Amino acid sequence: MDTLGIGIIVMLYMFVLAWLGYLGYKRTKSASDYLLGGRETNPIIMALSYGATFISASAIVGFGGVAATFGMGIQWLCVLNMLMGVIIAFIFFGRRTRRLGEEYNANTFPQFLGLHYGSRAVQVFIAVVIFVGMPLYTAVVMKGGAVFIEQMFNIDYNIALLVFTLIVAAYVITGGIKGVMYTDAFQAIIMFLCMLFLLVWFYRMIGMNFTEANRALSDIAYLVPERLQAIGHQGWTRMPVSGSPQWYTLVTSLILGVGIGCLAQPQLAVRFMMVKSSKQLNRGVLIGSVFIVITVGSIYHVGALSNLFFLKTEGVVASEAIKDMDKIIPLFINKAMPQWFGAFFMLCIISASMSTLSALFHTMGSAFGSDIFPKLGRRKNPHSTMGVRIGVLFSIIVSYIICYTLSAGIIARGTALFMGVCAATFLPAYFCSLYWKKATRQGVLTSLYTGSATSIFSMLFLHKAEAAPIGLCHMLTGKDVLIDVYPWFVVDPIVFALPVSIITIIVVSLLTQSRKKI
Repeated sequence: MDTLGIGIIVMLYMFVLAWLGYLGYKRTKSASDYLLGGRETNPIIMALSYGATFISASAIVGFGGVAATFGMGIQWLCVLNMLMGVIIAFIFFGRRTRRLGEEYNANTFPQFLGLHYGSRAVQVFIAVVIFVGMPLYTAVVMKGGAVFIEQMFNIDYNIALLVFTLIVAAYVITGGIKGVMYTDAFQAIIMFLCMLFLLVWFYRMIGMNFTEANRALSDIAYLVPERLQAIGHQGWTRMPVSGSPQWYTLVTSLILGVGIGCLAQPQLAVRFMMVKSSKQLNRGVLIGSVFIVITVGSIYHVGALSNLFFLKTEGVVASEAIKDMDKIIPLFINKAMPQWFGAFFMLCIISASMSTLSALFHTMGSAFGSDIFPKLGRRKNPHSTMGVRIGVLFSIIVSYIICYTLSAGIIARGTALFMGVCAATFLPAYFCSLYWKKATRQGVLTSLYTGSATSIFSMLFLHKAEAAPIGLCHMLTGKDVLIDVYPWFVVDPIVFALPVSIITIIVVSLLTQSRKKI
């Protein structure tokens, strides 16, 4: 497809986004509209928005590259995403979150937990963690979109990053959550269709059926590079050697970190409070499940099978064709797919990036202007959303700056890292707000502090993947990690932090309840 054709497609796409953002702006009349869409969001739009927010460019570009490098073991994450991120999230978390959110008249995730436990400290601490920690994940998503555009169309990385960041900023700041939801639903449809086409076209292109392709991939296990064999790689259709470094990375960091962490994502939890009834949430389960299976399942599957294409065309497997795993999927799309599809897939990546970015920016802005500084801009107008808009703008600038500091191959790891921190910090308090009435303010606050502190300590001093590059542990002790006995330094922080956080909320809550009785 020539430059003119690509330009026309992109312009039409941007026009639709602008129109949907304008609809959101026109239909936003109050702070509740800006933060929660007036609690009247259509369940189909909510489910599509949830899915689009869940599946970012990091899932497509970053985790697709992981599948190409390490194989189909990452498909267990797809299963866990559907089970935990949709079925359990909607049925066991969503219903009660919607009901209690309406009862408390809560507009944000921090406010929801703060009102439930009757603690301003709980609300502020959660909001601070969101506002300070979420820019890392946001920067990872921004990089995923920018890297794809750079590789696909030879556009300067800096220009690509700047342009689509400004576009997202425009409709998030002006349209609020309604603008975000409308654009998310549109982007979810694009993502679904592109991933479905990618899967179908791959088998047509490779000239094999499902069984033949998987058998061929199994047969080339002997081509696994030595550097990957050394860490446990056994082939692209097998799990890594149990207990190997690759096994710990795949299972504890990527599968558990993202699979469990998705339950405690503030930008996802708040969507449960946007619909009128629990019945409407039930309608979203099927839509969300199908969306996850097609979008995530397709890219993980094709990512692993891309080794057959690279072997046929380049004479080497994917990880040898290009060393940076974050660039494998863009390179594959550029070389393997029809030229016209490249333009549409670019829209898919932009959609995945923008839908997640818009939700993240909105969540950080809400944490700043609605939870941390609720009176900002409201002295004269109690319905003002100026504080939230300022928070959105600031979070965009910080995320944009962080994006320039990220190293190669960071997309999947950065996503897992943030979701793991959310699980260890928020999940026990969130779960107890829904199912355990004995949880006390002291127990919740101690759990929040302990979960976040343990996560940070593990990243700085125990988990080599973060501790070595940061260098603080080496500066203080002369070693990359405090415990250099295998396998402790390859076990993800979530394995330490989440159990500690759970035990803390139970023990402290029971102890403080006993004191009250005395």
